[in-house]
Amino acid sequence: MSTTIRVVHYLNQFFAQIGGEDKGDVGPTVKAGVIGAGRALQQALGEEAEVVATIFCGDNFFAENQDQAINELLRHVADYKADLLIAGPAFESGRYGVACGAICQAAKQKLGIATVAGMDQDNVGAGLYKKEIYIVDSGATIARMVPTLQRMAALGLKLARRQAIGKPADEGYVTRGIKRNEIAAKRPAERAVDMLLAKIAGKPFHSEIAPPKFAGGKPAAPLGDLKRAVIALVTDGGLVIEGNPDKIEPGRPTRFTTIPITGVQSLGADQYDAVHSGYDTASANLDPNRLVPLDTMRELAREGVIGAVHEFIHSTGGAHAAVENAVQIGRQIADQLKAAGVTGVILTST
Repeated sequence: MSTTIRVVHYLNQFFAQIGGEDKGDVGPTVKAGVIGAGRALQQALGEEAEVVATIFCGDNFFAENQDQAINELLRHVADYKADLLIAGPAFESGRYGVACGAICQAAKQKLGIATVAGMDQDNVGAGLYKKEIYIVDSGATIARMVPTLQRMAALGLKLARRQAIGKPADEGYVTRGIKRNEIAAKRPAERAVDMLLAKIAGKPFHSEIAPPKFAGGKPAAPLGDLKRAVIALVTDGGLVIEGNPDKIEPGRPTRFTTIPITGVQSLGADQYDAVHSGYDTASANLDPNRLVPLDTMRELAREGVIGAVHEFIHSTGGAHAAVENAVQIGRQIADQLKAAGVTGVILTST
């Protein structure tokens, strides 16, 4: 590595001062030196590093041609012999955030250089890439451009020098879910009591365990006419077609399966299985209707209590599900149900 750290800065078409949405199809491009916010980045880097080039790409082009965009952009990064790639900040812009995360991950894996991206911690790009790369939390608005670039520069210099990186709260990056052992002055019980006393006294304290963030949601309105309703069956109990052809995981799920049931009146034990690591599936395997009551729903449809049963069952295994994966699976299932005109859902669990 040279004495002066060589930095390449990635921007989208807007921050590269090419244009707005009308220029979203601009392909991968490189220009020597700094552009736009790169001036503030160079100032934050000081004399220890130089922004030798700025690479940019339209958000639409990147989203529609990701592999091509990454390959061309990485070629420019390599041509400029970069030691560090800094991408963004993208703030709350989802497409831009995803592009920042993707190009940083690729540069880290393929070129072996240090990378730092910047975006709001709730940006979809942060959710996709925070475990793979360092992402500085920029907040949602451009008002925090300068302080965000300062944190990105400081973190990037440390990474480029192969220096030890501190905790997220100290360095300003989004938590990556990585745990490291350290020696504490007090035993766990003493620290827990100290936090409890501080909480009771109304004093500030910091928990050593970050609680998961759960998104809130409003309950759906009641069905107006049950006799005309199309009801779907959804389960996190691990119902699968015999043999589990979609290879649904019994725990820590990352996807779901869609099981067609047109013409099926009851779930037979010889045609369906329960695959789940969180409960004893013996009872469900003997009679899958205990897990997903298709037989009862067919009876209710015949009696006119409900309008119809949806033609597919959506199923996943819910054991030890990561919150992010569960949210993604839920959204994907909901999108399919909405598109199919489903008006109500019965969600069965274990």
